[in-house]
Amino acid sequence: MNRDWQLDLERRLEPFVPALRHKTRARMCPAYIAGLIGLGDRKSVQPMAARHAGVNYDQLHHFIASGLWDAAPLEKVLLAEADRQVGGNDAWLIVDDTALPKKGRHSVGVAPQYASALGKNANCQTLVSLTLASGEVPVMVGLRLFLPESWTSDPARLDRAGVPDDHRAYRTKPEIALAEIDRARAAGLRFGCVLADAGYGLSAPFRQALTERGLTWAVGIPFKQKVYAADVGMIFPVAGHGRPRRRHIPDVKSMAAQAMLEKAQWRTVSWRRGTKGRLSARLPADTPLKQIAGAIKARWVCEQAHQQLKEELGLDHFEGRSWTGLHRHALMTMIAYAFLQSRRLKQAGGGKKNPRPTAPTEPTRRQASHPLRARAAAPNPLPPLPQNPLR
Repeated sequence: MNRDWQLDLERRLEPFVPALRHKTRARMCPAYIAGLIGLGDRKSVQPMAARHAGVNYDQLHHFIASGLWDAAPLEKVLLAEADRQVGGNDAWLIVDDTALPKKGRHSVGVAPQYASALGKNANCQTLVSLTLASGEVPVMVGLRLFLPESWTSDPARLDRAGVPDDHRAYRTKPEIALAEIDRARAAGLRFGCVLADAGYGLSAPFRQALTERGLTWAVGIPFKQKVYAADVGMIFPVAGHGRPRRRHIPDVKSMAAQAMLEKAQWRTVSWRRGTKGRLSARLPADTPLKQIAGAIKARWVCEQAHQQLKEELGLDHFEGRSWTGLHRHALMTMIAYAFLQSRRLKQAGGGKKNPRPTAPTEPTRRQASHPLRARAAAPNPLPPLPQNPLR
């Protein structure tokens, strides 16, 4: 292990270690994270323990799968570290989910379901993710397992997987996402706008809940989504026969979003070259380019984070079956990712330039003077994540 990297890792983990409140756990946590970042293609417990001279399999397995410790203090430190790196009024909070393909049926939450990474239904676990991003720098701050109804309706199955009592009721992915947003805000995470794809944007309760929280948001919707014109009115018609109406109704018929948008005036804009040519989109003629282009492209940075968490840090390598083990493993991968992003920012030149203000503010509340806006590109191009830095 390169001594410089080892010292840097130890220093970066100093805020996390006290949160573990136990001498042995304080030793296992850095060892586990070093195993995720270091050499080796497989990042499950057994090969990581075999590669580390200072710990054995039983110690590492007990730490991640069955030890009695609360992950919440570490999650709070992770949120603070993410905020220090990329938080601020111009940061994006991106809601998405990622699938972990699995064989069998005993791993917690595994079921045949849509896997976005594969673009089809597959036997997998699905994690709802929360990513804080500024420019092209994402830091993952939340991963929570979605439990299909085939699990929440089977108490014996939940018992075997050790699912906590407060997570056994069925919750939709948007409901899980809202709980994660509330957790992040309670910890003081700073961001200016929430982004999500159509899988979340199609949920009216999700959109309404964001508005009720005073948040600025930009979400995708399906092209078949029923919408109304901005000047729609609510009326209370008198029924000619049958039971009288109890609620107001719109004074015009709804229409598909695609049909409505086809009538608008558009202009085609392009902002940079991608792997398949220049990236472009059609925008309403009166929309500021930087605002919409920034929102369009910002959401995709979470896909980069998902890919790197899997390919570089073994997010999908956990071989246990329990709720606790999976979430602890996911937390360790997020801490490791935040560490690598801190190295990346430092290599790019100076690191975070937007420290938390001394006076408390509420940056996530909607403000009339704070419209949806794009984060300016970093002044220096960021290098890729370090490859196996702990050699």
